[in-house]
Amino acid sequence: MTTSVHGPAEEAAGSSPPTGPPRSRRALVAGSVGNFIEWYEFGVYGCFATVMAATFFTPEGGSEAEALIRTYASFALAFFFRPVGAALFGRLGDRVGRRPTLILVVSLMTAATTLIGLLPSYAAIGAAAPWLLTLLRIVQGLSAGGEFGGAVSLMTEFAPPGRRGLYGAWQSFTVALGLLGGAGVAAGLATVLSEAQLGAWGWRVPFLLTLPMGLGALWLRLRLEESPSFRRRPGAAGDPAEPEARADARAEAGAVRADARETMRAIALGVGRLMGWSAAGYTFLVVLPSYLQSVLDASFRQALTATALANAGFAAAILPAGALSDRVGRRAVMVSGAVVAALAAFPLLYLLRDPGAPTAAKGLAVCAAGAVVGLLAGPGPAMLAEMFPTRVRYTGLGLAYALSNAVFSGCAGLIVTAAVERTGNADVPAYYVAATCAVSALALAGPRGDDHRRALRD
Repeated sequence: MTTSVHGPAEEAAGSSPPTGPPRSRRALVAGSVGNFIEWYEFGVYGCFATVMAATFFTPEGGSEAEALIRTYASFALAFFFRPVGAALFGRLGDRVGRRPTLILVVSLMTAATTLIGLLPSYAAIGAAAPWLLTLLRIVQGLSAGGEFGGAVSLMTEFAPPGRRGLYGAWQSFTVALGLLGGAGVAAGLATVLSEAQLGAWGWRVPFLLTLPMGLGALWLRLRLEESPSFRRRPGAAGDPAEPEARADARAEAGAVRADARETMRAIALGVGRLMGWSAAGYTFLVVLPSYLQSVLDASFRQALTATALANAGFAAAILPAGALSDRVGRRAVMVSGAVVAALAAFPLLYLLRDPGAPTAAKGLAVCAAGAVVGLLAGPGPAMLAEMFPTRVRYTGLGLAYALSNAVFSGCAGLIVTAAVERTGNADVPAYYVAATCAVSALALAGPRGDDHRRALRD
C-alpha cells in the first residue's frame, strides 16, 4: 500500500473539479446530520436505561439489577452488529459511492428508532417485548456501523487543504450534540413529568422525535454530491483512464488482494488507537447516569445533570482539538488526551463519591472529564481517514471504529455494571478507563506524526 507524499496544494489540484466552500459545507452538514440522530438515540437509551429495564426486562420477580444488566446486554448486542454493518455498508460505499449508501443507512436508523418509541411493554406482550427491542437494536447497530465510515469519508474527502482535522471533528461534534440533545430531552422530560409518567409513556417521546429529524437528514443527503476522491478513483465513471483501468482489472484485483493484509493491520492499529476514546467516552458520557444512581445513590435528575455537564465539556473541546491537530498533528493531541484521561480517572470518581466536596467542584470535574475525551474525539476521524486509501477507506475506517466501539463502548455499561454488582468495588470504571487509555497512548505514540500534512491516498 503506497503512501502519497504530495502536499495540500497538489491534493487540491486533482483531476476532479475544485471543491469550493459551499460544496464542502453542504457535505459537512449532510455527513454529520446522520451522526447526530444516531448518537441522540444512544444518549436517550443511556439516560433511560433504568426506565427501559423496568419496561422491557423486568418479569415478575426479577430484580432491578438483573434487568439493568439485560438492558445493557441489549445495548452491547447492537454494538456487536456495528462491525457487520461497517463491512456490509462499507463495501457498498467503496463500490457504488458514499452518497447512496449514506441515504440507505439514515433511512434504516430513523425507522428502527421510531419503532422503539412504539413498542409495547413487557407487561403488555410478555417476553416478546425484549426480543422486539433487541431486534430493533440490531437494525440500529447495522445502520450505525455503516454511518461512521461513510460520513467521515465524505467529510474528509471534501475538506479544503489543511482543514481535514477540523472537518473530521464535526463528526465527533455532532456525536456530542446528539448525546447532549438526548440527555437534554431526557432531563427536560424528567423536569416536567413525574417518574410514573416517565415510566408509563414519557420515555417514548424522545424516540418518536427521531422521525422528523430523520426525514430532514434524508432530504439533505438526497441533495448531496458524490465526493471528489471517490469520483477520481481508478475505473470511476468519467475517469479519463477508465478504458485502461478496465483492461487492467485483473491486475487491479491482484493489487487489492496484496493490500488486504496491510489493510487488516491498519484496522487493528486503528482499534488500538481508538479503544481509549471508546471506553472513556462511554464510561463518562453514557454509562455515568446509571452508575451514579445504582452505586452513588444519586437521583435521576442529578445523574442527568452530571451527564449533561460531561457532554457539554466534550462538545466544547472537539472542534478546537480537531483544528489544533491540523497544526501540530493528530498524534500530539490524541496522546495528550489519552494520558490525561488515564491519570484523571481515579481522582474523578473519588471526588464524585466525596459527600463533602462542593457541588460546583463535582460539576466542573465532570465537565473537564468530557473535555478530555474531546481531545481524543476531535482528531480521531481525520486520523482514521488518513490510514486508508480511497478504495477501502469507507470499509477500513468504519471497521476500525465499529470494532473498537463494539468491544470497548458497547460492553462498557455491561462490564462496569456487572463488575460493580459482583465485586462491590466502585472503582471499576476508573480501572477500565485507565487501562484502555494507556494502551491507546502506546498505539498512538508509535507511528510518524506528519500524516496531517499529507494528502489522502487515492
